[in-house]
Amino acid sequence: MNVVLGGTFDPVHDGHRALFERAFELGDLTVGLTSDDLAPKTRNVDRYVRPFDERKADLERELAALAADHDREFEVRRLEEPTGVADEPGFDVLIASPETVEGAEQVNEKRERKGLDPLEIEVVDHVYAEDGDVISSTRIVAGEIDDHGNLTPERDGRPASRD
Repeated sequence: MNVVLGGTFDPVHDGHRALFERAFELGDLTVGLTSDDLAPKTRNVDRYVRPFDERKADLERELAALAADHDREFEVRRLEEPTGVADEPGFDVLIASPETVEGAEQVNEKRERKGLDPLEIEVVDHVYAEDGDVISSTRIVAGEIDDHGNLTPERDGRPASRD
């Protein structure tokens, strides 16, 4: 099976890793990574997003380890529009998170307009931080949690490291 998903992935965290893990369980993966122009337009919050090349390098490191574990292939492509590469032929499954299901349905609408079969939409549940809230890149950048959802020392009452 050929699986596709897209996002900004800045920084990559355990919620993203759950998406990637499910994708590799199903097949080979193509990831649409938002371009520098598109990234700010797709964010629900106004925050700095690292340049495409930096995000791509980090993403490829993450994907390489998971792909090897599952004996799968992957490709990272620049995403210039929200429906991205998923509206191209050759894909079977689109991985989505609960908040991106609507976008996944829009991809299928666009595919149908182009005469392509709709993709199976596979929704992967959120991953939660130790405080019970969803792990998100925004929370990580804000210093609330790390990429695994652990509270930062400033948030959980531990003294901050002086290193």
